[in-house]
Amino acid sequence: MANQLPQISVLGAGIFVKTQYIPRLAEISHLFVLKSIWSRSEESAREAVEVAKEHFPGVECKWGDKGLDEIIQDESILGVAVVLAAQYQVDMSLKLLKAGKHVLQEKPAASSISEIETSLSSYKSICANSPGYPIWAVAENYRFEPALVESKKLLADIGKMMSVQLIIEASMNSANPYFSSSWRRNYTGGFILDMGVHFIAGLRMLVGCEVTSVSAMTSHVDTTLPPPDNISSVFHLENGCSGVFAMVVSSKSPKASGKLIILWRIVGINGTVEIGRGNQDGQHGYTISFYGAGGHCKSNFYPFSGVTAELKAFLHDISQANLKKGSSYEVEPRLSFIEGARDVAVLDAMLESGNKNGALVQVKKF
Repeated sequence: MANQLPQISVLGAGIFVKTQYIPRLAEISHLFVLKSIWSRSEESAREAVEVAKEHFPGVECKWGDKGLDEIIQDESILGVAVVLAAQYQVDMSLKLLKAGKHVLQEKPAASSISEIETSLSSYKSICANSPGYPIWAVAENYRFEPALVESKKLLADIGKMMSVQLIIEASMNSANPYFSSSWRRNYTGGFILDMGVHFIAGLRMLVGCEVTSVSAMTSHVDTTLPPPDNISSVFHLENGCSGVFAMVVSSKSPKASGKLIILWRIVGINGTVEIGRGNQDGQHGYTISFYGAGGHCKSNFYPFSGVTAELKAFLHDISQANLKKGSSYEVEPRLSFIEGARDVAVLDAMLESGNKNGALVQVKKF
């Protein structure tokens, strides 16, 4: 049975792989075979493999150029999860796609509009020369979070949309394992872009239309963080509604208790839907509150499971692609590189506006 399951590899052996990817993959280990884990250094690769072996005893350790070449040339490996520093992910993804591998790349999709444009051109060329085009998925898992999926269904009950609010208070300080991450500190947009794509992904899915233009102000207050660390933006949607996006990278709010505060609030003529970060019975997730025209409120809590749902979708897609080689096949649109690119485009426009003291900036369309 095992040889009928899709085989995948993971490129990257950092904190996120060891604390998030491996445990989430372990939850669905009956759906695939984890063939190998790769890192640039032997030490990092062995550390990650040691963690993974509890759930995947047959996982192989690969490192350096030789190990990467072995993964690329291994025809039994259908898909590769690219979980590297953001500066290197796009080039690595394109290298794997060119070799015929399906790719699930960690967010963000790219670092800039120019990188998106170049990447899309390269990907189209690769697909044009492939009998069965390789899948390029981006892990923006908020499109898979049950709370956001269910909230979207409720929007039909609030009537015409009047206002949208998205508020984030993060706690990126020295206690956070990602605080000292060197690549985030040397990355255009810093933590705003790296973290913000999650929330923009959720926003775009919820409202069901694109952000067309933005006007933003940015600031750099906490000097232990790369600039900017605060952003406040007004945005305009295709449906005519406007909204506000405010993000603080490192808040000392007592309510946060060291955790993120995330709040989406969509106000309609007949009611309001609010999604807020919380926990219940020891589980972290989101609480949905629906406020009807009569003033009544209905609330439901949904635990986090977007990462697992996203991995399942990717495994399903690459299995279907393998069965239908040379034929067309359906892929999960929420995973697509283009969706991840559109998330980046919104934040890129906000950061550009901030650099121009709040000037109105049109969001690049893809």
